[in-house]
Amino acid sequence: MNRDHVLAVVPHYLAMFLVIAGVLAATDAFFGGLGFWIELAIVIVVASLYRPVVRHLRIAPEPWQ
Repeated sequence: MNRDHVLAVVPHYLAMFLVIAGVLAATDAFFGGLGFWIELAIVIVVASLYRPVVRHLRIAPEPWQ
């Protein structure tokens, strides 16, 4: 990977981090503490779905095309 590719995806990884933090905060507010394993499953699902959703919305950076 070159520097331009890394710089292109950094904002999306930051956005993914914020989305994961928001989803975890929302589930904590609605359901209380769910436990480590359920929260880990939520993180894995959100992280796995982020890239396909961004590609579908056509806002993915060039390296993800």
